[in-house]
Parts: sequence; structure tokens; C-alpha cells
Amino acid sequence: MRRHLAALRVNALLVTFLPHVRYLTGFSGSNACCIITQSAAGLITDGRYKTQAREEVHGYRIFIATKSLFQELKTRKLIGRSARVGYNPAALRVTELENLKVLYPSARFVKVRNFIDDLAAVKDETEIGQIRKAVAISDAVFRSVLSVIKPGVSELDVAAEIVYQHRRRGAEADAFEPIVASGVRGALPHARATSKRIARGELVTLDFGCRYEGYHSDVTRTVAVGNPASKLRRIYAAVHKAQQNAVEAARPGMKGSDLDAVARKSIAASGFARFFPHSLGHGLGLQVHESPRLSALSTDVLQEGHVVTIEPGIYVPGVGGVRIEDDVVIRKTGTEVLTTASKDLIIL
Repeated sequence: MRRHLAALRVNALLVTFLPHVRYLTGFSGSNACCIITQSAAGLITDGRYKTQAREEVHGYRIFIATKSLFQELKTRKLIGRSARVGYNPAALRVTELENLKVLYPSARFVKVRNFIDDLAAVKDETEIGQIRKAVAISDAVFRSVLSVIKPGVSELDVAAEIVYQHRRRGAEADAFEPIVASGVRGALPHARATSKRIARGELVTLDFGCRYEGYHSDVTRTVAVGNPASKLRRIYAAVHKAQQNAVEAARPGMKGSDLDAVARKSIAASGFARFFPHSLGHGLGLQVHESPRLSALSTDVLQEGHVVTIEPGIYVPGVGGVRIEDDVVIRKTGTEVLTTASKDLIIL
């Protein structure tokens, strides 16, 4: 971090985005910021988190604000009067910046590139272990929830079971609201679970994940309830092949756009090119969606230690859809797939 400060020609970096605060300090509360200079590092939070901060944070001075976080910065003189202070413009509201300028009229607040995302994207083995645990929980949930999926059961019933099973198996929370889309609703990539009841012969897409020790899983599987029509089987086979091709192709040094193209080319060869409307995947860690991006427009370059999702899909209006998603570690010579749930078409 301090090497970056020197390169950016700033005296301090103010971090306000909570996932970045957690990455840098270990603090998991809901109200905090941190300030890093060449000689000091401080975490500022409020009185609700006094004990928690002392348990979670090491290597930072901890300050408990009696008023606002930024007022505590001023009171404690954590920023020099005429300092150049770097900040991420995507993580600081205009009103907050105006408040800082009032508190520090002689300081200069400088927009800096969001390099913390790049640092956080490369996971060490401890972080990968936390993601591995989150994925294992979601894998177990998938196997458990299969017994619930049957004709007459609503999408909301299945979503509720996913939420319950995540907690029961040790997750802190869901990574996001589970997606359960059956039948023609499977053609909606981000369908929310509804009261629709699952019917025989339909495909059901399940997209879900959990948080464990701050780190996330993100898994998608599509299953059949009874024998699906031949077109649905072809769609499933096309997605399965594209997903496997992309997993096998991923490697360090590869652009996100090039990996996206591997899956897109495979789906195009199956005749479904226009039915794959979203990107191939995204980074995964303390955020569900983080760097690197795997899309047709991405210039991100895969590195050893990146953890990404690989999730192609085909969505045909009036027919249905299929998505298959794994969580994958980019290793020196290829990939390690963390997700163990079967990707063969499961017919319930």
C-alpha cells in the first residue's frame, strides 16, 4: 500500500469502501474507514464496535468516533493540514467529499485509481481456504435441496430451503437472494423466485451462494424434473460443453475477453449464439462480484491466485434456460475447480 502511495504522490490514502476496509484491516463491522500514511495506519469506527474492532484488527491504531468518522479524523489529526489525500471516487459520496473539504480546507483530495481491487483480487492460500469452505457449504446445500424439488413445489419453497440449509450448515449469510427459475422462467437470467409451481418436464435453474468468514461462494446448477424435451437437452449439452471448455482454457496471462470468447465460440457452434446475453463470469472473494471481469469487453488479465466464476448460459424465450457455474482458482498451470456438485444433467 505504501509503495502505491509513493507512486501516486499522495501523503495518505483514505479508504471508505467497507470490503476494502475489511481486506486491509480485518474489521467486519458496518461503519468504518481507515487512513494509511507512510508512517501510520488507523481504523476509525463507532462505539458499537469498540470490542469487535480490538478483536479483529491488528497493526492499526483504533479510534472510536464520538461524532462522525471524518470528524474523528480531524480531532485526532490523522491527516496533515496540507496533505495530499488519495481517495476512490467510486466509494465516496459527493456530500462526504464536501464535508472533508470543510474539515480540511488546506488539504488536497486526489482521485486515485482503484488499485485495492487489483490487490484484493489475488488471493493467498488462507483466503482461498475460506472460499473453499463457502463453496463446500453451497455444494452440500445443492445436494440437500434436490430432495425438495418436485412437481407442485413452488420456486419460493425451494429458495427458502436454500436459505435455511446455508445457515444450518454454518454460513454467515446468503451471498445474494437465491435465484430459482423453472420452466419458461428459466429464460430470465436473473429471475427472482416466485409462487410459480414446478411442473414435470421443466428445467429448474438454481443460482445461489453463501458467505463464510467474509468470503463468498457463487454456484449455479440446472436440473430437470422428469424427462425434458429434446431441445432442452440440446441447450443443456451446449452450456455444459461451453462451460467445460472455458474451465480448461483458463490460465494466467489470459485476458478476460479471450476466456469469454472461448465459451461464446462454443455456444455459437451449437447454434445458440444469440441466446447467451451476459458475460462469462467475475472475480469472487470478499465481494460476490469483483475483479477480474470475464466479458467480451474486459481487458483484465488473469493471474495466479485469482478466484473467478465461470458461468455461461443459454436463455430461449418461451422455452427455458440453462446456466452452469463453477468457482475456479487460477493456478500456475491452469485451474483448480472448487465446486464439486455434479454438472451432468440430473433428472429428478
